[in-house]
Amino acid sequence: MRQNLTVEEALEVILEQAQPLSETEELPLAQAYGRILAQDLASKVNHPDQDDTSLDGYAARAEDTLGATPENPVRLKVIGQAPAGQPFPGEVGPGEAVWIFTGAPIPKGANAILRVEDTRREGDTVLFFKPANPGDIRRRGDDFRVGEVLLKKGDLLTPGRVGICAAMGYPRVSVFARPRVGVLTTGDEVVEPGEPLPYGGVYNANNYSIAALVSEAGGEPILMGKIPDQPERLREKLEGVGKLDLLLTTGGVSMGEYDIVRQLLEREGRIHFWKVRLQPGGPLLFAEWGGLPILGLPGNPVSSMVTFFLFGRPYLFRALSRTDAPYSVLEATAATPFSPNPSKVAYRRAVLTSGPGGLQVHTTGNQSSGVLRSMAVGNALVVLEAGIGAEVGQKVRVIPLGFAL
Repeated sequence: MRQNLTVEEALEVILEQAQPLSETEELPLAQAYGRILAQDLASKVNHPDQDDTSLDGYAARAEDTLGATPENPVRLKVIGQAPAGQPFPGEVGPGEAVWIFTGAPIPKGANAILRVEDTRREGDTVLFFKPANPGDIRRRGDDFRVGEVLLKKGDLLTPGRVGICAAMGYPRVSVFARPRVGVLTTGDEVVEPGEPLPYGGVYNANNYSIAALVSEAGGEPILMGKIPDQPERLREKLEGVGKLDLLLTTGGVSMGEYDIVRQLLEREGRIHFWKVRLQPGGPLLFAEWGGLPILGLPGNPVSSMVTFFLFGRPYLFRALSRTDAPYSVLEATAATPFSPNPSKVAYRRAVLTSGPGGLQVHTTGNQSSGVLRSMAVGNALVVLEAGIGAEVGQKVRVIPLGFAL
């Protein structure tokens, strides 16, 4: 069993075990937001499928409007109109114009548009106070063309990408099935919200915060409740776990007598590593039980959330073949001091803001791994190398927490 890995070493081991999933499903486009594409998508159409206008105005021949000014406007005869979806059937000749609306095809004979604000209608004529502009015509296929691949396998379907799917002509899309991720909390002291809280008890925040993180990362959380600190109860859960792609446990992975997850997996499973040189979340464990990958998160609520974000989220991204990165690293200016850990990489909870001076970051306050408030108000992690803190005004590395933005 490997112990005391660096963050980079631990992440490498985890990603080596994250096998891309092959199960897919086809969904109506209205249900596809937030899912991961399972195949490349090429457009079935040109967009736009004809030359059309980018604004409301009048379509005319550019040569008929040269020299038009507010003092010496050009007068043209209006021979019809072209709302979107109702193309003008005729042809624009010399001295003529068609009243046209955004998205409507350019009438035959016209080659320029003048926006309505630069005209004045007078009966069946219109005055042009500027020359008509050919640049206000959107050319056929200007956005994309038939056969052009716009979306790739592994792309997250954002609102804009869902719109692109529709514009390319797809009513349904193939997406990867969500990885089934079990979430199991351990601890005699853990009580479900709503139950009476006994002396020394704590409500089961981990169960719900981790499940929410799994959903946000593209997985399907399977809430398995909580078990007491009894190895046989953990064994029963593992034996009856059913079909899962990953199991997340919280608690029971440190060095105490009641840390049953680590103890049972040492005896009966296969542990890839235990303990990582980071704060919070040092006693992280990664193991297998009968082929099921198990990520053992620490029991403190901040530690469990931070370690899932740094390690569990990349695992799910790799399993889903996602093309986007699980998180990014930015540079910001410290607006408050940040203290280091003398021997470990420290991830300090912080609030990242943008102002005239660029990105700034300030602490959420108490950095204890039991202060869940820091994950509720914070939207970033400040990354500090072992033994190195940050003073006000210094540049620091920052990981935005995508789920908090």
